[in-house]
Amino acid sequence: MAKAIVVAAPASGSGKTLITMGLLRAFRNRGVRTAAAKAGPDYIDPRFHEAATGRSCYNLDPWAMSHGLIGSLAADLAAGSDLVIIEGVMGLFDGPRGAKGSTADLAQALGLPVILTVDCRQQAQSAAALVHGFASFRKDLNLLGVILNRVASARHEALLREAITLPVLAALPNDSALAWPSRHLGLVQAQENPELEAFIAGAAARVSEQGLLDRVMDLAAPLAAPPGCAALPPPGQHIAVARDDAFSFAYPHLLDGWRSQGASLSFFSPLGDEAPDPKADFVFLPGGYPELHAGRLAANAEFRAGLRAHPGLVYGECGGFMVLGDSLTDAAGTTHPMAGLLPLATSFAARKLHLGYRRLTPLAGAPWAKPLTAHEFHYSTLVTEGDAERLFAAVDATGEPLPAMGLRRGLVMGSYAHVIAEAA
Repeated sequence: MAKAIVVAAPASGSGKTLITMGLLRAFRNRGVRTAAAKAGPDYIDPRFHEAATGRSCYNLDPWAMSHGLIGSLAADLAAGSDLVIIEGVMGLFDGPRGAKGSTADLAQALGLPVILTVDCRQQAQSAAALVHGFASFRKDLNLLGVILNRVASARHEALLREAITLPVLAALPNDSALAWPSRHLGLVQAQENPELEAFIAGAAARVSEQGLLDRVMDLAAPLAAPPGCAALPPPGQHIAVARDDAFSFAYPHLLDGWRSQGASLSFFSPLGDEAPDPKADFVFLPGGYPELHAGRLAANAEFRAGLRAHPGLVYGECGGFMVLGDSLTDAAGTTHPMAGLLPLATSFAARKLHLGYRRLTPLAGAPWAKPLTAHEFHYSTLVTEGDAERLFAAVDATGEPLPAMGLRRGLVMGSYAHVIAEAA
């Protein structure tokens, strides 16, 4: 049975992605068969973990996924693995108001121990109070140790070690060479930087110091996955999926689940001016960063013509939804024509954050019939919306009603929501 452990932090930006990625590669270098998971809804961090392990990284979301689906995905990760490392989301206890969905909830559900990554910049003994609070906040949580990150000096490390009562597993110095650029939705995507492999190797070398690997393996616990259940049903038998730097936000658990249920998948690159396979009965335009590539997408005539001529159902979510519209205005204020299949214009020039879980009820013509869980995270805004059918009725994580989401015109449809699973 594979062992597993959760790497968490008091807040976003503490370095847990870097440390998780480094641990994954360092263990792999030792010959340990590693796999990774990411708590909560996230498309960017898992791609770093996949680069470190060579395997798919699944999201495990205690709000959006049933206990059975989490069990199925955890069992898939454990198969053929010696160690599964799960990176937390935001702060350890952060989640939707009044509902399970935090990293702590996931760790408790799977019975796994937690390591806390603490960013020690601009604090010394005060870090002890922070660690004590996190260790004592929930009695059902097994917080076993601390990784001190971004330590300034040997004196700084000594002050921290003397003050913190929880076991300190390692003290990692602040290293500007291990900084990765960010943009509006998180870290710059892994595949966009040619220095990725060197970055992963540097992270692995850093976490291999001070005996950290041995301590992590000793603390990890057997991963006893609960009984599983099927993933979201495939929306077609042959699904053509857009995949490139503009359309990279597709959950691996969805794609793998569709394959396991008999669907075949093909891939095409809109940035490469490729059209979807005309034989596909479902075209999926995932989210991503079309606002960064709007000029190229507008100029790619083969892609746009192939999308317009496609005889099957065409579905876009978030960035894909934007591209199905009439136009997209980029951050510089330049407006670019898009596919023109849905009556909407979107803009990234006047940014506004839209963030939160959604529970969706499909309306007539939607790709799925049963209620769904989803997540919304974007900065673009709707400028205009024309005459079309709505796609989903929606409520937020607390059950508060939201305006109906998305648009449908014939066989073309989409919304800003990223679908995760069938609602339990």
